[in-house]
Amino acid sequence: MTRLTSEQILGRLIGFETTSTTSNLELIDFMRNYLDDFSVVSQLVHSDDQTCANLYATIGPDDIGGVMLSGHTDVVPTAGQNWNSDPYQMKSDDRAFFGRGACDMKGFIASALAGVPQMVAQSLMTPIHLAFSYDEEIGCVGVKKLINAMRDFEVKPRIGLIGEPTDMKMVPGHKGKAAFRVDVTGSSCHSAYISSGVNAVEYAAELISFIRNMNHEVQQRQQLDDGYSVPHSTFHVGNISGGTALNIVPKQCQFEFEVRNLPQDRLDDLVHEIQRYSMDKLLPDMQARFEQSDIQFTLISHYPGLLTELDSTVIEYTRSINPVNEIGDKVSFGTEAGLFDQQLGINSVVCGPGSIDQAHKPDEFVTREQMQYCDRLITNLIDRCKTVFPN
Repeated sequence: MTRLTSEQILGRLIGFETTSTTSNLELIDFMRNYLDDFSVVSQLVHSDDQTCANLYATIGPDDIGGVMLSGHTDVVPTAGQNWNSDPYQMKSDDRAFFGRGACDMKGFIASALAGVPQMVAQSLMTPIHLAFSYDEEIGCVGVKKLINAMRDFEVKPRIGLIGEPTDMKMVPGHKGKAAFRVDVTGSSCHSAYISSGVNAVEYAAELISFIRNMNHEVQQRQQLDDGYSVPHSTFHVGNISGGTALNIVPKQCQFEFEVRNLPQDRLDDLVHEIQRYSMDKLLPDMQARFEQSDIQFTLISHYPGLLTELDSTVIEYTRSINPVNEIGDKVSFGTEAGLFDQQLGINSVVCGPGSIDQAHKPDEFVTREQMQYCDRLITNLIDRCKTVFPN
């Protein structure tokens, strides 16, 4: 059985190009074979097209809940970025490890896997679960397959550490997100006779203006949360296309928008307000001029926020094993923690090596110090799991 350090494993993981929407099966095969070497049985939950897979494994007793170490295996693309080295060949110096996914979030996964030999060698009284997903970067897509499979487990993890880069601080909350595509359909005609048509671009612009104004409205009526750098739910339109020529009233317009909501704000209510404006205000006016006019909303992605109380079990437990004994700010980016918490009842916290400031950028890196902190957390976890949870 070959024992690898977290540095060695990180180098191997970075070497697999697991850009979102591409296959992660080579990386999953590496993980599965590595676990097999230590007689750890793992199970895979594949995507519908069988090109990607989640991996789940339990080390220790399988009849009680335990501690889940969770991370995503996919990374964002490097296209258009100016790297000083091959992003899929780990480079290191005396301060840090460089490569795509180094901090987001293969560093955490490397530390967890490096601890497997020690986990197996101990007589754990509390199990340690490994949960590694695919396609998180495009809206927490892959983990939903795993969560559906976990619903049928007789015993589920009690707490979850989701190892996104937080400088090893314990982050108790993040915003939720819903992304939509909106298709506005009007009626085209010659621009010299605009009253004969329905301008889809103009009605889309009215709806976009309403969405933009929602940013101001929520600040006036929603409870703010100063734990976030942006303390309110936010609305954003990211792209738009429509029309064919300046002298033709456009029949079609399409745009995409997102809502990032505080966990304490009801996402459905915020989205329904936008939909009600389109259905009650815009569409009747459009259909009065052309009956087949339409506005369609299509959900692109969705995940819930996370709101973990500071006196919760997972915070108390993580404090006892984390060498960086510090609560971090809540974050506006999303993670899989909210899904595990809300859909499976796994009390979760976000805590992992590296800084989000380095994620998604050229020359992405995680420092040696951060990896050492994470390795110590895993070692402390193993020691703590020698007794029955909670202890």
